[in-house]
Amino acid sequence: MPVANPHRYARRRGLLAATAALLCAAVAGCAPQDDSDSAKSPGPAPGGPAGKGSCGKGKLATETAGKLTVGTDKPAYAPWFQDDDPASGKGFESAVAYAVAERLGYGRSDVIWQTVPFQNSFAPGEKKFDFDLNQISISDERRRAVDFSPGYYDVRQAVIALKDSPAAKATSVADLKRVKLGAQVGSTSLDVLNDVIKPGPRPAVFQKNDFAKTALKNGQVDAIIVDLPTAFYITSAEVKEAKIVGQFDAEGGKAEQFGLVLDKGSALTACVSGAVDSLRKDGTLARLEKKWLSEAADAPVLK
Repeated sequence: MPVANPHRYARRRGLLAATAALLCAAVAGCAPQDDSDSAKSPGPAPGGPAGKGSCGKGKLATETAGKLTVGTDKPAYAPWFQDDDPASGKGFESAVAYAVAERLGYGRSDVIWQTVPFQNSFAPGEKKFDFDLNQISISDERRRAVDFSPGYYDVRQAVIALKDSPAAKATSVADLKRVKLGAQVGSTSLDVLNDVIKPGPRPAVFQKNDFAKTALKNGQVDAIIVDLPTAFYITSAEVKEAKIVGQFDAEGGKAEQFGLVLDKGSALTACVSGAVDSLRKDGTLARLEKKWLSEAADAPVLK
């Protein structure tokens, strides 16, 4: 007879508690919670700051007792990771993951990396990681399926094109409407393509940015949309015959942010959120951003 995993049980208690709260609200006739309310990240756990009290190592209901399982996709791209090795601690997101782990009381040897395809990380259903980071933008739609930490990076989207392509001469959003564009499926890059550019030709959609880059090199598309740090890396290291055409303003003036993804109703959300907040407050996130993403400098803004 299988033995129940006490840590899995504790994680599920978070989900059951959330369900019970919703039922209670319904019975009491309370107004239903809207997306914006459910989207709010909880603050630090009552037990104290991250790494202490109820958030300390050994107190968290992690996937594996005494360990912290962190998910990301493969390949793991620079500048977010280096050499496709998340465990190296090199690259912005690898450094952020270890900083969060340390704030929770976990050493580097306590961190277990797990490969999680990009779209699976925020899809509905139980997760096998404690948190995942893979340039995943926080959105109300995704919050319906998963929890997010507060944002750890403010990001803009950018367009890159081969230098001899007509798309490389674009100076406005209108100039991009007539070219063949591409982006990764399920990404905010694709949202910008469809909602901001609204191109005439049907855009190409790719499972991974790797496929989009290959299509760009082969001339199957005129330009692709990716986040700005990735655009700088692609044009400086991977597709040197391409250039950054420009970047886009934040939609509605609201900054797009990457957040750590957790299971919906996870018992770890408050502690992980407290750790991210403390890393932002003491300047650690800014320091890591300067170290690993310094090339993400200004690029022309396309209006």
